[in-house]
This record gives sequence, structure tokens and C-alpha cells, in this order.
Amino acid sequence: MCSVIMASGSEYFNRCGPKYLSNIDWNNAHHRRSVSASLVEGVYMLEEDRQARRGGSQCVAPPWWEFFNFKVVNAVVDDNDKSIFGAIFEYKPSAYSYHRSMDRSPRYVIAFRGTLIKLESFARDLKLDIDIIRNGLHHTGHFRTAIKAVLDLVSVVGSSKVWLTGHSLGAAMAMLAGKNMAKRGNFLEAFLFNPPYVSPPIERIKNKKVRHGLRFAGTLIKAGIAFAAAASDNHNNSNGIQDSSFAAISGWIPCLFVNHLDPICSEYIGHFKHKKKLEDLGAGGLARLTSQHSLGNMAMSAVGIKGIDTSEPLHLLPSANLTVNLYPCQDMISAHELHQWWRPDLNLSCSVYKYK
Repeated sequence: MCSVIMASGSEYFNRCGPKYLSNIDWNNAHHRRSVSASLVEGVYMLEEDRQARRGGSQCVAPPWWEFFNFKVVNAVVDDNDKSIFGAIFEYKPSAYSYHRSMDRSPRYVIAFRGTLIKLESFARDLKLDIDIIRNGLHHTGHFRTAIKAVLDLVSVVGSSKVWLTGHSLGAAMAMLAGKNMAKRGNFLEAFLFNPPYVSPPIERIKNKKVRHGLRFAGTLIKAGIAFAAAASDNHNNSNGIQDSSFAAISGWIPCLFVNHLDPICSEYIGHFKHKKKLEDLGAGGLARLTSQHSLGNMAMSAVGIKGIDTSEPLHLLPSANLTVNLYPCQDMISAHELHQWWRPDLNLSCSVYKYK
């Protein structure tokens, strides 16, 4: 179940940032992940700096990314309170630094932060967290501002050298932007850290048979609801649109980074494993049908919780490059923090899931 989404805080960046990287090899998955995570941390720092200046305090330490020739070219700002929830970073290496791995480097990275636990930010960010639970993030002013920034940049420089990245709430923002761009035929490379998955935390159940049983039961319930909706004249057209929309983004394969102990995002592990199990059993059609629906959203809507949008739940993806952090964590908060993703000693499991 999605809950309060914790920020890592710039103190972690200053103490534990990837300063051990003397150069960036863009062919190295660890380097790409570390750079993407550090740029998200930069957005946390930009907003903390803004709040510090308003309070008359000094700025935090110089950012790590400047050493590697990134610079902030634009902030993504809330129109109402002028808070910074995203930023556009431009990569401008020196002319003599070119090497073959540069072919995989970005030209721009658009990064979005998660919930910031600061007095000025927390209430506003918490409202956005609730919007994620209600599947209403696409209706918010934050997202309208975010997608405009993405569209404007891609229209000028194209999609091949623009990356999306975000943490937690910011990962949800980047995911929604990426899905919207994919529907337009623009598949942006994306690095999504601890993205929220709105569901009961089945993955935290230790008994594997119980987990499988609950997932299979959920599949049958979703299939029944989907078939009933398809049989209704009032829903035939909308279901066709949803299926077409899901297929349209199937070629987009964002990189998802989840911790197996983080209840906010760990359901992605079970979601994709269960989908593959159904496909291996020859039930690919059932897997495709039910993977487009969220049982949690259906249940909340059925009991009358207002504002629940059951059409195309944000967190459901047809394809993904899923990286799971199996490194031991002290608690759920540390399992959700951003700084874990640039540690050099991670125990990672990686799987690519493609829509069939």
C-alpha cells in the first residue's frame, strides 16, 4: 500500500554521494544508475536551497554533478507556491573527453524528486501522494507542468538523447510522463527509483504458496470484472481504448529500481513474476487482460471511495527492466531511500520483462 513517501535528504548526498567515480563509463549500468540517482538527489537539494534562502540560511555544498559536466538549465516549478519539484540537467562534456561510451550518454536529463519532509513542502507533497493512491496524478497541476517541460524539450532536441528519472513520488511523475510520451511514439530512456505500486503488500508475505494463491485469486477477480465490463454496452468502447493504449506503450521499457523490503515499490517484483508465470502456463491472454487493471483501485472504487479512477492505473506497465536491491536494510525507511542506488556494493537481481 502506498504511504508517506520519504525523501533521502541532501545530507545523505553530501556524505554518501558517488564521489568514488573518477569518470563515467556510459556503457556501465552501475554508472548510469548512479548518475541518474544523483541528479534526482540534486532536485531535492535545489528545493532545500530555495527554502534555505527564504529562511536566510546558507546553501548546501556544491553539487556532485558539476564535476562530471552536468549543469541545471531549468527548474520545473509549481505555479502556485514556486516550489521546485523537478529540474532539467544538460550534459556538456569537454571536447577532449569524448570516448566510445559517450554514444550512450544523455544530452538532457529531466529529474523529479519525491516527497520532501520539510515544513514548507510536506503537506503539498503528501496531497500528491494521495493523488497517486487515487490514480489521479494526471489531473494535477504538477503533472501538467511536468509533461509540458518534457514535451517542450523533446520538440526541440528530439527524444533519443532525453532521459527521465525520479524517486518515489518523482518516479511516479516520470513514469506518467514516459507513458504519455510513449503513446506519442517517443520512447524516452527512464530510470525510476522506488516507484509507488498501489496494492496490498503481498510481496512481504514470507510464505511463497500464500503469495501465489493470493495473486492467482486476484487475477481471477480482475478477469471476472474485466469480462463483465466488456459485456456491457456502456464499457465496450472504453475497454478497447484501454487495451490499445496499453499495447501502444509496450515498446517502452523503463528501468525500475526497487528494494525487496520496501512495501511502497516491492509489489513490482510479484507483479512481473506472476505475469510471466501465467505466460509460461499458456495463459498469456489472461495475463495481458488482468495486467491492465488494478485490484486495489477496483476495490476502492467499489466501496465508494471518491476520486478513484480505475482507467489505466499509473503503476501498471506492460514492459520493464526490473532491478531488485537484495542488500540487507535496517528498516523500511532505509529500503526506500534514494542514496542506496549509488552504493558500489549492492546485491542486485536484474530481469527484463517484455510485453507479449
